[in-house]
Amino acid sequence: MAWGFRFLLPLTMAAGFAPAAMAEILGDPARGAEVFARDCKQCHMVGEGAKNRIGPQLNGVYGRRAASVDGFTYSKSMTRMGNDGLTWTIETLDAYLENPRALVSATRMSYRGLADLQARHDLMAYLRDYSDKPQNIPEAEPTAIRSAPELPPEILSIKGDAEYGEYLSSECSTCHQKDGSDAGIPSITNWPEEDFVAAMHAYKAKLRPHPVMQMMAGRLSAEEIAALAAFYAKIGE
Repeated sequence: MAWGFRFLLPLTMAAGFAPAAMAEILGDPARGAEVFARDCKQCHMVGEGAKNRIGPQLNGVYGRRAASVDGFTYSKSMTRMGNDGLTWTIETLDAYLENPRALVSATRMSYRGLADLQARHDLMAYLRDYSDKPQNIPEAEPTAIRSAPELPPEILSIKGDAEYGEYLSSECSTCHQKDGSDAGIPSITNWPEEDFVAAMHAYKAKLRPHPVMQMMAGRLSAEEIAALAAFYAKIGE
């Protein structure tokens, strides 16, 4: 089992958006330019002549595989995500902007995230103007908003049984080391329970593109995920 991020499913994943509503969800690129100047410009460039700075340049970000900009050195965690198949779309970019460590737990990006939904969508609309195909209609890839069930708030409130989690953990420990060592597989030892639970439900939603973890998470009930979270949070205490 190889997961590595805390992910709270954003509102853009709620089912039932009609194509007309999607255009509104993309936001206002003019306001997005202001968000970019306030929150992103210190580390990233976009537009004509954009170069890599502290962060990679953001031209053509939609449809781009994570960790794929030539000449930029990415964190090990971001590189893993790219190797797993993470591609930047409306959906994945929304998750990353909301909480970068939600999608990539050990990202070097120091930005803590943009909680304001409208501001995120304005920013994504602005970046879309510099995508490879800026004329894409909102419901077309790679700027599509996939319909998917929201993660019910009560999922994160389930109190896991650590003893049961230990029983369930044998399959996890075939890859992850309980001592917290990291030998090519991210450590999950001593993770906060909420991070663990949210990550596993993101795999269940198939946003995180790791087929083995999607399969593993798909087998688990919400109670079993909470139990594993409780167990791994307390190892070594």
